[in-house]
Amino acid sequence: MASFLTQSVLKLFLVISLFQISLAVRKLSEVVQDQPQLLTYHNGPLLSGKITINLIWYGKFKPSERAIVSDFVTSLSSTAPSQSNRPSVAQWWKTTEKYYHLTSKKSSLSLSLGKQILDDKYSLGKSLKNKQIVELASMGDQKNAINVVLTASDVAVEGFCMSRCGTHGSALGSTDGLVKAKKHSKFAYIWVGNSQTQCPGQCAWPFHQPIYGPQSAPLIAPNNNVGLDGMVINLASLFAGTVTNPFGNGYFQGPAEAPLEASSACPGIYGKGAYPGYAGNLLVDPTTGASYNARGNNGRKYLLPALYDPSTSSCSTLV
Repeated sequence: MASFLTQSVLKLFLVISLFQISLAVRKLSEVVQDQPQLLTYHNGPLLSGKITINLIWYGKFKPSERAIVSDFVTSLSSTAPSQSNRPSVAQWWKTTEKYYHLTSKKSSLSLSLGKQILDDKYSLGKSLKNKQIVELASMGDQKNAINVVLTASDVAVEGFCMSRCGTHGSALGSTDGLVKAKKHSKFAYIWVGNSQTQCPGQCAWPFHQPIYGPQSAPLIAPNNNVGLDGMVINLASLFAGTVTNPFGNGYFQGPAEAPLEASSACPGIYGKGAYPGYAGNLLVDPTTGASYNARGNNGRKYLLPALYDPSTSSCSTLV
């Protein structure tokens, strides 16, 4: 599920003293690859140290919907999950640590949930351009942060449902104390849209029938919300890409303007035995019938994409 921004979208935007570079997007279609290609390290910085994840909710989201995402974020850093809580979101995230072990700096990363900012009045309208996504991302703290913009199901975003389900990039701010990348002070950002009413067959598969390709019955979403469970899949992929390639010179394969990253190098794979149109052998909740592959905080269950494991040069799944 990884397609990428065209060169025209990759131009620089100047937004209230912010300079945006979009790196990679979470694609619409998913084609399982038998052999993922090696990801190359391009000698740039990875996100390291204590990083806060700020959530900027644009449009109307119910508190129960926001909790699905915030519980996922806190689950990333859960320590030593009990045997009964495995496979876990934290186990899934540990694959990204292997990228840090390969670099000469041997840095590490610690994530925590920061602020949640609500803009349910649609301050920028219901049709957003890329530069407005960066403007919204700038609302979060810009020091040692990943600012995540989540747009509601009635918000149209440039390229959404036509070429992408979400994107990540970096922005340059004019305030002090931002994340350092070479000589520029930047913070990382992510955007993910709720596709439930606009394109669930594209951005919420396998919880909705795909609009093309091999057809199979949709799976039941683990949090009973096709739109939000789909957002978690895309957000998980973009988190992995953000920390391992935050500024366009980290780990990726292919051209920098259209990179394959830690998750997008393994499209369409959620469990062992995956093939086009089939997500793989997943766990099934005996009560709800929902499919999942990871457990999280507060009894949550999630479906998370495969990650490229640099130690084995293969796509790694929890189940």
